[in-house]
Amino acid sequence: MGDQSKPLVWLHGEVKTPPFTQEARIEAGVLLRQLQEGESLGLPHSRPMPSIGIHCHELRIRDADKNWRIIYRIDDDAILIVEVFNKTTRTTSKKIIEVCKKRLSKYDTDQQE
Repeated sequence: MGDQSKPLVWLHGEVKTPPFTQEARIEAGVLLRQLQEGESLGLPHSRPMPSIGIHCHELRIRDADKNWRIIYRIDDDAILIVEVFNKTTRTTSKKIIEVCKKRLSKYDTDQQE
């Protein structure tokens, strides 16, 4: 199983304490490890984000007083971490969606060179 593990590629953000509590950081780490090992996560932990792009998802981490979100994309060779943020409203802001699209577009362009 370890040989099949996909690397995490951080395009932006990090998961550290603070601002995450230790419990939330551990939960994020466990969920990211599951993704690396090829597990498919669904609600309540993850939901698709087609507004950002194909294979894009939102990892949902409930912290003591915050709702953390990790936007990621599953590629054949890696799990891309596109954004980490504290979600304060029911919907993901258009600004976050646009920033994620730009980061992924730049990453894809850089990979082709």
